[in-house]
Amino acid sequence: MKPLEQWFSEYSESHQHPQNQVIHKICVPLIFFSIVGLLIQIPLSMGPIKLGEVVIAVALGWYMTLGALPFLVMLAQVILSYVLTYALSQFGNPVYSLLAIFVLAWIGQFKGHQIEGKKPSFFKDLQFLLIGPLWVVQSLFRKK
Repeated sequence: MKPLEQWFSEYSESHQHPQNQVIHKICVPLIFFSIVGLLIQIPLSMGPIKLGEVVIAVALGWYMTLGALPFLVMLAQVILSYVLTYALSQFGNPVYSLLAIFVLAWIGQFKGHQIEGKKPSFFKDLQFLLIGPLWVVQSLFRKK
């Protein structure tokens, strides 16, 4: 398993352009939020737990392999996503709004990579899809 700093270093290779970085700092959290929101809408249940929540738990387990701080940061992001999805659901079914956020944020991501002139990191390794949300808040992980 790669250490977090190595993941950040490799991810950063295709995120050097300032405009691409700004786009990612906006779009990655939106994508994460929309994915969590959509996962918790999956109606397939295994008792009191929804299938989407199992997927979220597996992802959190992966984050735990990177250390306590990455796990806690991502757990906080999951909790925030739950709260925002609940708030969105107060206006009706959130699925269409979450899908719109997901699609528009991915369009933004690909525009950022067009500006960058490099392919997204996840074309190299799908695990980079899990690194993006940590990369956005990587300043939390810098040793002082």
